[in-house]
Amino acid sequence: MQGKKVIKTAVIYARYSSDSQTEQSIEGQLRVCEEYAQKNDILILDTYIDRAMTGTNDNRPDFQRMIKDSNRKEWTYVIVKT
Repeated sequence: MQGKKVIKTAVIYARYSSDSQTEQSIEGQLRVCEEYAQKNDILILDTYIDRAMTGTNDNRPDFQRMIKDSNRKEWTYVIVKT
């Protein structure tokens, strides 16, 4: 009997601060995260992006939406480019 393959699921979170990054950095983060997911057989279910938001606190709209959505337990991983 063959084992059932478990599908790994994730979301991507990307953010840039207005001080040192631009919209292009979001595109780069997404590309790196998507490549990682593809190489590791991870299905991306959603993407959360906060533009021009500081990382010094968690008062970011899409970050908060991601936390709220995580209660549904639809994914196992959050992929971020550090």
